[in-house]
Amino acid sequence: MERIKQVGDVAEIMLDYVENKKTFQTEKPLKVKTSTYTDIDQYTAEIELVFKRVPLMLGFTSELPNPGDYKTMDAVGMPVLINRDKQGKVHAFLNVCSHRGAPVAEGKGNCSRFTCKYHSWTYGSDGRLIGISESSTFGDVDKAGMGLRALPCEERGGMIFVCLTPNAPMNLDTYFQGFLEDFEALDFANWTYLGNRTIEGANWKIAFDGYLEGYHFKSLHPETIFPRTPSNTAHYEGFGPNIRIGFPQHSIAEQLKDVPREKWGEQENKGYDFVRIFFPNVSIFVAPEITQVAQLFPGPTPDKNRTVLNYLRREPIKDEADREAVEGAMNFFRDVTYEEDYVIGLQIQKGLESGAHDDLVFGRNERGNQYFHEWLNWYLEDDASAPEPKM
Repeated sequence: MERIKQVGDVAEIMLDYVENKKTFQTEKPLKVKTSTYTDIDQYTAEIELVFKRVPLMLGFTSELPNPGDYKTMDAVGMPVLINRDKQGKVHAFLNVCSHRGAPVAEGKGNCSRFTCKYHSWTYGSDGRLIGISESSTFGDVDKAGMGLRALPCEERGGMIFVCLTPNAPMNLDTYFQGFLEDFEALDFANWTYLGNRTIEGANWKIAFDGYLEGYHFKSLHPETIFPRTPSNTAHYEGFGPNIRIGFPQHSIAEQLKDVPREKWGEQENKGYDFVRIFFPNVSIFVAPEITQVAQLFPGPTPDKNRTVLNYLRREPIKDEADREAVEGAMNFFRDVTYEEDYVIGLQIQKGLESGAHDDLVFGRNERGNQYFHEWLNWYLEDDASAPEPKM
């Protein structure tokens, strides 16, 4: 009930924004060096001090629903294997055989063990080394100490979180500060994973900046987003380094007028929407028809990013016609994201590399972008005694 009250209070704030043509504002604009988006040293530091240290959302419960399910992926150059063992527990490993370093799995599927295709060394679903081919000629080895290298991994709120550094501490409660309750309330663990699309664009932060504000809706999305959502009208809440962005709809007053005030917190997508941001690289838009979860990965060079657009919904696929409609919807959302956001991002990258300006500026109305860059800088300083940014 506390969550419903909190969301209802935000809905009331957003109603006021629309009726009085206001938005969330902070104290002053913030300048960010353009080299933030182009410098190789900054890029390297982001990989080492951010992406390899914080919990990354790398999968979904509904993506690996059954014992034995697995998937492999590349995460900032790290080969990752995520699987569910015979008891249903989720694990994450570096997808690297302890014999000669080859991958032990490819793609996705279901199996009870993983066998390296190079020399057929075999590992259990819990990562233990359970078989060495032609072991009588190989010689004695400590099998117990030669399992797959485990990564910190935890399943919460219908999602799978992984830290890319073995043995690193990972505390999701501290990191998300109650934010995952949103996904538990949505019953996200029982949704259907529909599939994904991959697009490529400019520096990962150029792309991510676009997910953090609605200042551009009227000018960049006049026919797709703006008919539903007014420009330059958003509310920001911080949960540690993570953000919930509230976007009221033009129709918020009409949508809420007959709803009791105590139920306003139950009206997501009926007068207002949320974009949920997981620092450093995930944007989640829960829409009535289909939910898009964007995972942005830096690289392979500072001027590029690879974005995986994942799609989920509450209901399973009904039939072939439904599957065809879902495929069309995923293609539509991918095309809008790429053509309306990522294309201009590529132009921005070229502009920043020209050296035309030393700084970019985020306005008082772009608090999401400011907050993101403040947290990014906090991690890059690598000083745990420094005060954390506050919304």
